[in-house]
Amino acid sequence: MRRTTETHARNPRLTARPRRPFRPVAPGQTRVGEGLQRGGYLFVPQSYREDTPAPLIVALHGGGGHAGRWSDLYASCERAGVILAAPDSRGRTWDRVTGAFGPDVAFIDALMRYTFERCVIDPTRVALVGFSDGASYTLSLGPSNGDLFTHLMAWSPGFSDPEAPIVGQPNVFISHGSEDRVLPVRLTRSGLVPMFEMDGYDVTYLEFAGRHELTDEVVQESFDWFLGG
Repeated sequence: MRRTTETHARNPRLTARPRRPFRPVAPGQTRVGEGLQRGGYLFVPQSYREDTPAPLIVALHGGGGHAGRWSDLYASCERAGVILAAPDSRGRTWDRVTGAFGPDVAFIDALMRYTFERCVIDPTRVALVGFSDGASYTLSLGPSNGDLFTHLMAWSPGFSDPEAPIVGQPNVFISHGSEDRVLPVRLTRSGLVPMFEMDGYDVTYLEFAGRHELTDEVVQESFDWFLGG
């Protein structure tokens, strides 16, 4: 587990919580933060009904990426009836990757509040997920918010660097390609998985034949685990 020398890290706790919605929402993709250079997206499947709480995935992109890339997950979300909220990091990557928690925590909190004000969310199925730097951020921010996130899904992470307090124990799914040349699989296999298991988390680990990538098969296994586990 990587530790930083920052002494003034922002509290990593998120305050948004599922509630009775009071704003309208349209199915499909909605741009959040129209006036922002880096905002986010909310995707609501056509099958969503106001009288049926839906699972929620909060998806964090990789370094140098953007929230729009998660449109690749829309078909899976549509089939499974999952709502997806995808923020942009405030900078090129997530704040904890380069130092202390800060503006990214605040924006994720704001996007989740936006979502809860519009969508009926199942509080037993709220997942924080990410790829690459987003996966590392998932395993860093998630442990401080286990009373909000019931599941953490980390696709090809590089580290975990949580900040106190550690709250709850969400279920953890980690996947990694055996031929990853960007973030070697040993970081996950020999480091992250044993660390989370030693801390008492229920960890599902999937190592697949592949590189630094998110395959359709990994997405399907992740969704099956999230919705059925």
